[in-house]
Amino acid sequence: MSGGAEIDIGSVEAAMAAAIESGAETGLHVVAYHRGRKVIDLCAGLADPETGRAVAPDTLFNVYSVTKAVTATALHLQAERGHVDYDTPIAAYWPEFGAHGKEGATVRHALTHRAGIPQMPAGVTPELMCDWDAMARAIADLAPLAPPGEKTLYQSMTFGWIVGEIVRRTDPKSRDFRQFILDEISTPLGLADLWIGIPDAAESRVAIMSDRNADDPPPPLATLFSQSMPPQVALVPAVFERRDVRRACIPGVGGIFNARDEARFWALLAEGGTLDGVRLLSEERVASFSNVRDNGDEPDPVMFGFPIPISVGGYWLGGHRVSSPRAIWHPGAGGSIGWADPDNRLAVAICHNRMFNARAVEDDPILPISRAIMAAVGVED
Repeated sequence: MSGGAEIDIGSVEAAMAAAIESGAETGLHVVAYHRGRKVIDLCAGLADPETGRAVAPDTLFNVYSVTKAVTATALHLQAERGHVDYDTPIAAYWPEFGAHGKEGATVRHALTHRAGIPQMPAGVTPELMCDWDAMARAIADLAPLAPPGEKTLYQSMTFGWIVGEIVRRTDPKSRDFRQFILDEISTPLGLADLWIGIPDAAESRVAIMSDRNADDPPPPLATLFSQSMPPQVALVPAVFERRDVRRACIPGVGGIFNARDEARFWALLAEGGTLDGVRLLSEERVASFSNVRDNGDEPDPVMFGFPIPISVGGYWLGGHRVSSPRAIWHPGAGGSIGWADPDNRLAVAICHNRMFNARAVEDDPILPISRAIMAAVGVED
């Protein structure tokens, strides 16, 4: 704990211990900011069960799609500076993207998963996925599965390259996306460990993943799910613990974050775009992120089969795992989560290394921890 706030963290510690003792989790790092101050910072369990390495305050975790929130925020920085307009076609910034009928796809379509290209390029491999320029070319050349703007098709992995390439193309300094994040988000906020592509020196601090659902049969190859996340690049330890994949900039699902720094990132948004005297986004822009996107009640046929609560800013909105209907958040494959609640000024990062697919709400080992955090700071679920 820090920041001088006096709260009872016993229930949070108990929820974390219960998740580990039950075998639902292996290692956890939970950090929360309330009203701009860090009030919870708790580690539990093992980062590496084979060696006995415990989770420590500097442990790094794969967070998968939580990365999308950082990527979306980078795009909002460009909009804040007048370099990007949400309703402009992507092809105005990235001409090659307009191929095969995608010329009408707008920046907002990409943010809200309506650009029409949820599928990864045919024949994608981990090696190709690590090559930014090759992936950008391949994605620009995709034919849409539906006319852009017509329907929700969750961009499981393509989201990152679409949004990231818009940022890269509109950056006056022409930086690669990884460097943009380091310069424009990490450095101003004092974040040492918000990586989309780790340096060699960070390797030893990354938590080892396991997958509780590893024996589940894979979905059929012809499904939209498998097209959006082909088995050879699936979000599983065998792929995302590869040395090259850990070092690559994969901005939809490749984030390797420390919970302290992730929570601080969310705190910026919970505080209306400013934190500790550093303003990155206007209060008005951040407030707009709590508005639901157009066609928000439309089911997604790619990953979920039900309406996903995407906001106009590309974040998820509300839901049972967070503290307010206006909270913006993002889940990651296997249960990682982070959120920013502007109404209660609460920001949370929950990082872990035992992946799961909860088949029912009561099977989610993260939910009791989330609820304990809310209770500890006096926010009603």
